[in-house]
Amino acid sequence: MATGLVAVVAFACFSERAQVTGPPAGGECLVPLEARVPGSVLVVVRDFTFEPAEVRVRAGGTVTWVNCADPSEPAHTSTADGGGWSSPLLATGQAFSHVFPASGSFPYHCEPHPFMTGRVVVE
Repeated sequence: MATGLVAVVAFACFSERAQVTGPPAGGECLVPLEARVPGSVLVVVRDFTFEPAEVRVRAGGTVTWVNCADPSEPAHTSTADGGGWSSPLLATGQAFSHVFPASGSFPYHCEPHPFMTGRVVVE
C-alpha cells in the first residue's frame, strides 16, 4: 500500500495542477504555467533557502526555481557563481528556468542574499 501512495504522490507532483507547498504560515505556492517545463527539476525558494540545496539533472535537463517565499520577504535570484546564468529578481510566485547542456557541478547563490547557496549537478 505504501508503494501505491508514493506513486500517487509522485504523479500529483508532476500533474497539470502541479504545486509546491507555500510559506510556513500556510497557503500554497502554485507553480506558474510557464514554469511547468516537462522533466524540469523544481527548486523552491523559501525562508531564505533553496530547497533542495542540491539537485541532479541529466545533460540537457532544465532546473526551474520558484519563489515560494512569504510576500513580505524580499525578491531573490538564482545566479551562477561562475557567471553561467542569472535570473532576474523573482518576487513571490515568480519562476525562472535554465537548461544545463553539459555535465558538471554548478554552484549558485542569490545575488542580494549571498548566504543563500545551492548546487546543480549535471550528469
